[in-house]
Amino acid sequence: MSSTTLETVVGRGGATLSLSPEELRSIVSEALAEIGPGERVLAIVPDKTRDDNTDQLVPFAAEILAQKKIERFDALIAQGTHGPMNENEKREKIGWSKIAPDNLGAIFDHRWDRDDELITIGELSAAQVAELTDGLMSEAVPVRINALLAPGRYDTVLVFGATMPHEVAGFAGGAKYFFPGVAGPELTHLTHWLGALATIENVIGRIETPTRRVIEAAAGFISARVISFTSVSTRNSRALQTHALFAGDIYEAFRRAAKVSSEVHIKHIGRKYKRVVALLDRHYDELWVGGKASYKLGSIIEEGGELIIYAPQLNQLSATHGHLIEKYGYAPLEQVREMVAGSDELRANLCVAAHLAHVSYGSARNAAGQLAPRYRITLASAVPEAACLRVNLGFLDYRHFELADYRADAETLVVDDAGRDLYLV
Repeated sequence: MSSTTLETVVGRGGATLSLSPEELRSIVSEALAEIGPGERVLAIVPDKTRDDNTDQLVPFAAEILAQKKIERFDALIAQGTHGPMNENEKREKIGWSKIAPDNLGAIFDHRWDRDDELITIGELSAAQVAELTDGLMSEAVPVRINALLAPGRYDTVLVFGATMPHEVAGFAGGAKYFFPGVAGPELTHLTHWLGALATIENVIGRIETPTRRVIEAAAGFISARVISFTSVSTRNSRALQTHALFAGDIYEAFRRAAKVSSEVHIKHIGRKYKRVVALLDRHYDELWVGGKASYKLGSIIEEGGELIIYAPQLNQLSATHGHLIEKYGYAPLEQVREMVAGSDELRANLCVAAHLAHVSYGSARNAAGQLAPRYRITLASAVPEAACLRVNLGFLDYRHFELADYRADAETLVVDDAGRDLYLV
């Protein structure tokens, strides 16, 4: 039950570093040194909701692998439960214009809900799950993954992606690009609900978490050699800066990158605010991913305060799960657990249940002693007012949003590109 990985990790990183394209190419070349002629190689790459340097790294890998005369090099988009990108978005993501025509083969979408495109490669027993989750969950779960990762299909799998604080796994990156990136529904639901049960406050921004243990145990069933390329990046004035790239063993490369990410992506401030205005990162066009504004800012909002998410580009709650979100609505974890206990539908869609609790973030007792969200959330987006009210969110017409007024208020913190960095007091 162990995948064959590059035993060493190459690369460098630091909070103040800015790696050049030449340095990135050198790291990629060194990490691919063991790949030989005739091999079949599959790249796992993020989708458009992740802002990273995939468009640099994949072309470097394609050129280097072509020189090695491998048999084929394909790509699989680790979109989890997100909808597929269009062809232009895929090509932009992988840097298609920089790749010679014969150096990359097919680009595959991952369809998490299509049985004919999934394969079972193992199972985590109930006892294993209980041990890995510190008893938060104790049910066996099949390890189902995209059929392209079936034994013998590819010799080597390259995992490309950046790391930053994440509400479900603690940090994004590493084995998370397998589970839930290209996984079936079972582990996708289990890991998201596990993240909620462990509570967002005890998970986000932590390298070692119950969810991380589960996804890494599941990754052990992958039979191909795995080489991971884990980067840390920020974007300033629309230019991407790469602070780190570690390549090789998927577990160690992730941890080295996450340490750099904790210095780059976690902002410590000296107080909480009555109101936080989140100017949502442009890469998030639905609240399924735009909820990161709440995940990463919730801890600095006073009890009874407000989070305003300003996102004119956001026009829906979720293309995949919107109907369920609107049916059940955002609520504190305690209430979501009650909803799960009383609903077969929600038990079958635990990733949605986790999202409902994560966006709500935390709970408090109101003046009447009733359980309520710790702070209220107001959405200033293209999502209609009626839809906002159905899911227990406030509504603000983004066309009447006056940013200057909020910036002038001492009790308000305005956060640019919200959803990227984790803010802590």
